[in-house]
Amino acid sequence: MDLHAMRHSAAHVMAQAIRELYPNAQFAFGPETETGFYYDVKIPGGAIGNEDLPKIEKGMQRIAKGRHPFVRSEMSRDEALKYFGSQEFKVKALEGLLAGEKTVSLYEQNGFTDLCKGPHVEHTGQIGAFSVDRIAGSYWLGDSKNEPLQRVYGLCFPTMDELKEYKTMMEEARKRDHREVGKKLDLFSFHEEGPGFVFWHPKGLTLFNTLISFIRDENDSRGSREIKTPEILSVDLWHRSGHYDNFREHMYFTSAEEKPYAVKPMNCPGSILVYKEGLHSFRDLPLRLMEMGHVHRFELSGVLHGLFRLRAFTQDDGHIYCAPEQVEGEISSFVDYVFHVYKIFGFEDVTVFVSTRPEHSMGADEVWESSTNALKSALEKKGVAYKVKEGEGAFYGPKIEFNVKDCIKRNWQLGTIQVDFSMPERFELDYVHTDGSRRRPVLLHRAVLGSLERFLGIYMEQVVGAFPPWLAPVQAAILSVTDNQNEYAKEILAALKAGGVRAELDVSGERLNKKIRNAQLAKTPYMIILGEKEAAARNISVRLRSGENVNEISTETFVRTVGDLSASRSNVLWPVLPS
Repeated sequence: MDLHAMRHSAAHVMAQAIRELYPNAQFAFGPETETGFYYDVKIPGGAIGNEDLPKIEKGMQRIAKGRHPFVRSEMSRDEALKYFGSQEFKVKALEGLLAGEKTVSLYEQNGFTDLCKGPHVEHTGQIGAFSVDRIAGSYWLGDSKNEPLQRVYGLCFPTMDELKEYKTMMEEARKRDHREVGKKLDLFSFHEEGPGFVFWHPKGLTLFNTLISFIRDENDSRGSREIKTPEILSVDLWHRSGHYDNFREHMYFTSAEEKPYAVKPMNCPGSILVYKEGLHSFRDLPLRLMEMGHVHRFELSGVLHGLFRLRAFTQDDGHIYCAPEQVEGEISSFVDYVFHVYKIFGFEDVTVFVSTRPEHSMGADEVWESSTNALKSALEKKGVAYKVKEGEGAFYGPKIEFNVKDCIKRNWQLGTIQVDFSMPERFELDYVHTDGSRRRPVLLHRAVLGSLERFLGIYMEQVVGAFPPWLAPVQAAILSVTDNQNEYAKEILAALKAGGVRAELDVSGERLNKKIRNAQLAKTPYMIILGEKEAAARNISVRLRSGENVNEISTETFVRTVGDLSASRSNVLWPVLPS
C-alpha cells in the first residue's frame, strides 16, 4: 500500500467528517505530511475546538468502515468554478494556482468531492490506522497577509501498532522538549519582540561557546583555517551567486545610501570573496576555509519551533577549494570526521543519503552527473551504505546528507557535503596548475552539525539537559554543609576556576539536602560537598550526578580528572566509579 496515497486519502476522509460536523465549512488544501496529514479549514462564524476532535475522528472511523471507493473524474476549469462556487478557497485555487489549466481532476467518496490531482487508495477502508491529532493556526497559501485558517492535523500509519509506537515516541518527546529543558536550566528564552531569534542566557551561552570551541579544535586538527565574513553584503553578490534567483523568498533585504543589500542567508559567497583575494597555486590546494557563520533566513511564524527552526542561526560552515582529483579524498576525510563527531555525542545510528539535482537548479547536466558520481564513488570506496534522494540536492550541486537517529528513534538531518562546480564558474575562481595554466577549482561546501542552535536543541532532547562534563555549562556546584565552611568553599571555587573547571558556589542558608536537590535539578555533573571533615583535612568529597560518591580526594585530583575527561570529550562522569 502506498503510504503517500493512504495519508492523502485520510485527509479527504477527515474533510468529509468535518463537513458533516460543520456543513458550511470552507476547505483550502489537505496534503499528506511525514506522519499523517492535515486540512486547512475555515468555519464561517465559528471555529473547530479541541472538543470536536473526537467527534471528527469518530466520523472518520464510520466513513472508513463504509469502504467507499475513491472515484476520479475530470471537468473543465470553468465547470469546476461553477461546481465549487460555494467553496471560496477552491475558487481562489482555480482562479490562481490552476488558472492555466484547461481541465482539472476531482476525487469523490461517499458524496464528498474535492479538487485534487491524487493519487488515492481504492476505497476509504484502506486509509490505515489514524487519529485526529491537534489544531493549529495557518493562513491561505501560508502567507500571514492572507486570511487566517485552522489547520487540523491527523496521524496516519499502515498499522495500529505503528500508530501507537509513534504516539508513545511523541509523548516521550514532549517530556524531553528542549524548550522546557532550556527554560528549567536557564539556558535561553524567546520573546515576542524577536520571533524566531534566540536569547542566550549566561549558562546557555557558555554551552554554545563550548560547542563552538570543540568544533574549532576539530577543524584546526584537520587543517582548516577560520575566517569571518560580513553579515550584510551587496545584492549584486547574491545575483551573481544565484541565491537571489533561487532563495530570495527566504532572504532579508535592506538599503544604505540608495544601494540595495541583503543579510546573508548562507556563508559561501563571503568565503569565495576571501579566496579571490589571493593568487593560488596547486600547492595551496586543498584550501580549507571554515566559518562560524551567522546567517538569517526568513521563515513564516507558523513554522518557527524553538531552536529547531529559527530566523537566525550559526552554521559550522566549511568551504574546501580543491583540484578535481582531490575531491574524492576530501569527501572521504569528511565522512570520517562526521562519524567521529557523531560518536562523541552518542549518535551511532547514522543513515547516509546522496541527494541529486532538484527541479530549480543551475549548471549543465554533465557537471551534475560527474559531481553526483564523485559523491557516490567516495562513499562506495569507504564501504559506506547510502540511499538516493532524487531531486533533493542544493540548487548549485548534489550533496551527501548524514541523518542520525536519537534515543526515541527520531531521525535528524545534520551534516552535509556538497560538490559545487557552478560557483567557481560564476565567480571565475582559478588556481595555477602544475603546467602553469589557470584551472578552475572545485568547491566543496560542508557542515558537520549544520545549525549549531538546532543541534543543541536535538542534543538537549537526547540527554534531557544532562550534558557530559566537558560540555556542561556548570561542571561543579560547591556546597557548604554549614556557614562555617563558606570561606573554605570560596578557596575551592578559586582553585577550580584556576584549573579551568566551570564551577558555581552555593553558600546560601539552605539545608544541604536542598542544595544537593537544586544542583541535581540543574543537571550539574559534580556536587562538591564541604563539611567539617573536608575543611579540616583540606580535601573535598564529590557526589556525582548519577548518585555515586567519591569521598575525600584532593582538589588537584578533582581538577586533573575533570580536565582529562573534558580533553578526551568523554561522556563518563568518573573514570573508575566507586563500588
